[in-house]
Amino acid sequence: MSSSKLPRRSLLAAATAAALCALPAAAPAAPGDPKLAFEKYRLPNGLEVILAPDRRVPIVCVNLWYHVGSGHEVYGRSGFAHLFEHMEFQGSKNVGSDKHFEVLRKIGGDSINGTTNPDRTNYFEVVPSNQLEAALWLESDRMGYLLDPSTFTKKSLDNQIDVVRNERRQNYDNQPYGKALFALYAALFPEGHPYRFLTIGKHEDLVAASLDDVKAFFRTWYVPANATLTLVGDFDPAAGKQLVEKWFGSFPKSAKPKVVAAPAPAIRPTEVTIGNDDFAKLRRITFAWHSPANYAEGDAELDVAANALAQEGPGRLYKALVYDRPLAQSVSANQSGSGFSGMFTVTVTLRGEASIDEVKRIVAEEIARLGKEPLPAKNIARVIAEVEASSIRRLEAVLGRANTLQSYNHYLGDPDRLTWDLDRYRTTTAEKIRATAARYLQPDRMVTVITIPSAAPGGKGGK
Repeated sequence: MSSSKLPRRSLLAAATAAALCALPAAAPAAPGDPKLAFEKYRLPNGLEVILAPDRRVPIVCVNLWYHVGSGHEVYGRSGFAHLFEHMEFQGSKNVGSDKHFEVLRKIGGDSINGTTNPDRTNYFEVVPSNQLEAALWLESDRMGYLLDPSTFTKKSLDNQIDVVRNERRQNYDNQPYGKALFALYAALFPEGHPYRFLTIGKHEDLVAASLDDVKAFFRTWYVPANATLTLVGDFDPAAGKQLVEKWFGSFPKSAKPKVVAAPAPAIRPTEVTIGNDDFAKLRRITFAWHSPANYAEGDAELDVAANALAQEGPGRLYKALVYDRPLAQSVSANQSGSGFSGMFTVTVTLRGEASIDEVKRIVAEEIARLGKEPLPAKNIARVIAEVEASSIRRLEAVLGRANTLQSYNHYLGDPDRLTWDLDRYRTTTAEKIRATAARYLQPDRMVTVITIPSAAPGGKGGK
């Protein structure tokens, strides 16, 4: 089980509705584009279902997305969505305590997990096709009977709170540059904004969580009307519908919760220095700006800009800082879109005694250049090829196909958006990329976080 740190393709349609309401109808698949055949329908209780049969291999993926993530949490309740990702595996009324994985292992299940990001929580398993009903039973039981007092107890809650807090220590608190990550989000988002504390949440909020608090969160967000069930693989559609109706159709009618959008705030240029990172060995600088939401106007253009900056080999910053000068150990750039807004980051890990001021100057020059000079056609073509290739690779496995359908459905309201998505890159222009970079990547809207290892000069252990 894992939480997400705003990945590039983080998978809130409601939050981006204003930006996406003018989207054209899904384009026909371009010559060579894969076409994912599916059927989408809704049960009377509100559960959305997507069926995508593929009889070639005797396996089927059961993939359930609840449209809730850390971006829906309120102040003082951070980490609840990720905590529930863990609680869902603790047990439910008819499955029993801590039996979910055991049942799936016995029936030959694979790729069993759950993930959380700011926009959604998903649960998935790939099982032999003759075990589809068992997988649906498991997902049904924890949707309808997770809060049964026989399994949902203060003891089980406390156990998972401890597990999540330990996950935070392991993956964030005791990792190199973990302090810088928290400092970055704190500088970009004000107190009370749901993106401020990352999906993992705050220790104090998790410790303060009561059984009633957690039950209320579940009853609000984990209802059929706020979920999408997707089946991909070897099953007969008519039989699949019967099984979905059998295990989910009896749940009472529910209402989709109202989402309160939290747009990115206006910020002033800010610099934060972390001078006591006990785990880092090299100094690091991260530059960050607010950027478009996932799939919104400008999202693809900043993807291309990030590639132009940091692609290993031809990337402008890579050449300037790693290849031409011995200033950086590594350089990365990323456009990370989420439901409410996105984040564009450039991260430079410095070598030895490289000058921080010189690195800042070079980064500033290359960022400014992006907003002034259109990119060469070959830079854009390279990104298009990479995006097309990665999209095709993602469809090779039933889990990848399920997540692709779910993602387009979640953010765009239509699972059939593959060609539309690829066309964002294929139809962009050098001038549009330049204008987008000039609009968003402005120096007076930039947050800078500098990490100094404790043993380095300037750190608490330095000389």
